[in-house]
Amino acid sequence: MAMRPPVSVPTLSRRAKVVIGAIGVLLVLFTVIGTLTNVYVDYLWFDETGYTEVFWTELQTRALLFAVAGVATGGLTALAIYLAYRFRPTFRPMSLEQQNLERYRQSLEPRRTLVLTAVAVVLGLFAGFTAQGNWETWLRFRNANDFGRTDPQFGLDLSFFVFDYPFYRLLLGFGFAIVLLALIGSLLTHYVFGGLRLQTPGQKLTSAAMIQLSVLLGLFVALKAVAYWLDRYGLVYSDRGELFAGASYTDVNALLPAKTILVFAAAVCAIAFLANVVVRNFRLPAAALVLLLLSSLVIGVAYPAIVQQFVVRPSANEREADYIERAIAATRDAYGLSDVEYVDYAQQSTGEEVDTGAALAELRNDTETIPNARLLDPNVLSDTFTARQQIRNVYGFPDKLDIDRYTINGETRDYVVAVRELNSAGLSENQDTWINRHTVYTHGNGFVAAPANEVVAGQEGGEPNFTTRDLPTVGNIPVEQPRIYYGELIDDYSVVGAPESATPREFDQPEDGSDQGQINNTYDGKGGVSIGSFFRQLTFAIYYRERNFLLSSAVNDASKVLYVRDPRDRVEKAAPFLEVDGDPYPAVIDGRVTWILDGYTTSDSFPYSESMELGEAASDALTGTGTTALPNEQFNYVRNSVKATVDAYDGTVTLYEWDQKDPVLKAYMRAFPGIVQPREQMPEELVSHVRYPEDLFKLQRDILTRYHVSDPVDFYNQNDRWQVPADPTQETQAAQPPYYILAQRPGDPSASFQLTSALNAFRRENLSSFISASSDPATYGQIQVLRLPGNTPFRGPQQVQQSFITNNQVRPDLTLFNSAESRAVFGNLLTLPIGEDGLLYVEPLYVEGTGENSFPLLQKVLVNYGDRVGYADTLAEALDQVFGAGAGEAATDSGGTPADQPAGEPAPPAEEPAAPAPPSDAGGSSGNAALDEAVANITAALARLQAAQRDGDFRGQGDALADLEAAVEAYNAAVAAQPATPGD
Repeated sequence: MAMRPPVSVPTLSRRAKVVIGAIGVLLVLFTVIGTLTNVYVDYLWFDETGYTEVFWTELQTRALLFAVAGVATGGLTALAIYLAYRFRPTFRPMSLEQQNLERYRQSLEPRRTLVLTAVAVVLGLFAGFTAQGNWETWLRFRNANDFGRTDPQFGLDLSFFVFDYPFYRLLLGFGFAIVLLALIGSLLTHYVFGGLRLQTPGQKLTSAAMIQLSVLLGLFVALKAVAYWLDRYGLVYSDRGELFAGASYTDVNALLPAKTILVFAAAVCAIAFLANVVVRNFRLPAAALVLLLLSSLVIGVAYPAIVQQFVVRPSANEREADYIERAIAATRDAYGLSDVEYVDYAQQSTGEEVDTGAALAELRNDTETIPNARLLDPNVLSDTFTARQQIRNVYGFPDKLDIDRYTINGETRDYVVAVRELNSAGLSENQDTWINRHTVYTHGNGFVAAPANEVVAGQEGGEPNFTTRDLPTVGNIPVEQPRIYYGELIDDYSVVGAPESATPREFDQPEDGSDQGQINNTYDGKGGVSIGSFFRQLTFAIYYRERNFLLSSAVNDASKVLYVRDPRDRVEKAAPFLEVDGDPYPAVIDGRVTWILDGYTTSDSFPYSESMELGEAASDALTGTGTTALPNEQFNYVRNSVKATVDAYDGTVTLYEWDQKDPVLKAYMRAFPGIVQPREQMPEELVSHVRYPEDLFKLQRDILTRYHVSDPVDFYNQNDRWQVPADPTQETQAAQPPYYILAQRPGDPSASFQLTSALNAFRRENLSSFISASSDPATYGQIQVLRLPGNTPFRGPQQVQQSFITNNQVRPDLTLFNSAESRAVFGNLLTLPIGEDGLLYVEPLYVEGTGENSFPLLQKVLVNYGDRVGYADTLAEALDQVFGAGAGEAATDSGGTPADQPAGEPAPPAEEPAAPAPPSDAGGSSGNAALDEAVANITAALARLQAAQRDGDFRGQGDALADLEAAVEAYNAAVAAQPATPGD
């Protein structure tokens, strides 16, 4: 059979080669242009905000590490490969192995320079990219400063562990990588070019190959000796202890001596390998290496395991006592909990048996906490703020509002506050063109505030009392610059600015409250990046892939681009070494709306401190729905070292040194001189609005659940452990968030703004403690823990919530509220210490329609004290039900005991009346005219509420809810007036 001629390999024509080459060049060009554009736009932002020091320092540091690591890794590996090739044998014994390798040698020989260069470049790029990501490690090491405290084991300043040790480990890791890559490259080169002959009879290694491999193996083992030496210090991060962090009994008494011995063993082994340069016999270094491996297994693994199992475990609480004490002290120090004030609270109370006389006296004497009890829940009222204060669809409020305090006419009160932001997602279809989205609807307008402890009564009952509101902004908090160009809801860029002669383009606010007319404005702030030149316009056209930067008349010589507009994003960009709290909040400072943020410095290298996952530890029931989740990075040291502000009008970012003793912040201040302002430069008005940060508080309360115990034996036995309760108002089991309240702490002369949380006993629903952190400038950061009796008789949040929803007066109302037309919404359950031994729970109950434009309104207030529940329209009435007539007015008005009301017996607890269930919808009469009329009024009010929601009639919804409340009260009165039936 005739053989077919071989098929020729198709070749590309010259034109095809040119086209493919051109496409390749264009792809590279576009990639380079895109990268350079991103860097340049970044630089323009830093230049605009005044943080070019951060840009250049970070860029230079990354470039330095990239270059050093890349050159060292690629260069040294290539050098080892070159030397292996350079000293290849001239003649090789003939064998099948060498004949097979000859093909590879002939293929590589003419391309050896290209191959060697490619290997060096690829390895250098990988190493460089890895190294540049550790730029903060280098800056911390380069700018380290002392902590002023030493570790208890080695007597070294803590700065060695926080700043130096991580960098030494980084260097050691690159050293191992370089030696290992050089060793692999040398072995392959020697094998291919005949220096290493595995299957050829006779000598397996040439002298040159033996020398080179001996040196590389000697360096590798020498680095292992260094690693053993550093491992000694690494014991301060050991997790061998079952319940604590840091060096344990076994680590100190078994593993530490073993590591020291292994240092010398590895050094001897390294010397043996290096001596092989002269001896040229692998038997001695091989024996030394085997001895090192056996030693590491016996004294480095087996011996510590034996000590742990047979010495420590039988009496761990005694053996580990000293090391537990170290861990407790270090963990408290690392999380800022060394100076916590512990108060034994309500130690004489039996919890369920309330001393009504003493409780009433405490209540009447309280003039600070009860009058400020918060009835407005900022986590619930976003829709209410939107319904009453949105003004136009382009505006919006965040899902979670904020709590802050203001002193007005000499009285300090906490307020629910929000800014009326531009809501990019709220633009209608005809508003969502490029011109409208980016040049017309550019900003929000206005500041809204409502006292947190009061609502509007009457026809619009249950609504917040907006004391600062509307457009233009009016109220008791003067706002001179209400425009909001930087906020949490603004997720797009805007092109602003125009010549003075041009007609204003930017929508500013409705005209005289009209639904049609509008007032326009031209931005004149200092924020934004100028794009007056063609080059800048081309740059942003490429960056945003938007040709309108070049074609639209809205872009002119006076134009600016505003971008990176979320306050949190701006602070993170200006200070990349900070973790930023997930809940920025607005405050009016000197007439300007200013976002206030908290910045944290963290470390994962603090000795003896328990490690946590940042995002996980700082999460609660609101994370992701009302606050931003922190990154889930491991750390064991944290400080609220920086208070940051972002001007809502011009975007100015200012960083203030808040923790003046934090060595980590001081290191960064040396690395970035001038970007963090001294604390003394903070305006007094700004200081009066700083809050204790929520995310830090959540970390600290989690640590305190275990580390409030000082005795090491009790700590080991875990017999006094606490836990963060689940949020009783949510269906999930997520942690209850902490709450800001204005209250008087036990021992304090007056009320202060503080962040608080209740803690339960471990795996029980009883209350064990109550934590508060002061936000008052005079006592800022002071953490007080009220420790309740050891038998934990007090109800925890879940138990209190259960007592509310199963109450005989509350349950029928919930049935009515939770209907097809409405739903009940429980607000935050606040825990308020009263006097020296009382805990009062207060929870608002809102009703919200189920329609598209519905919003929650406050309808009821629930109160719990001991085993008594109050449920009424107002806090005063609810307190009357618990403590007796007149108690509520006396407490909420701070006016003492009314003259006509003796401090006698309280009214019966609200749990006792057993109201019958509401009649069914089957029809018919109950035989009670008042009851039938109340049921008819309830049905009519619900129908009007549904119609008002369907029509978007906000005032009609308020009127219907007010009628519904009156009808429910009439129904309850009619039920109570019915004669008891047999069997009741």
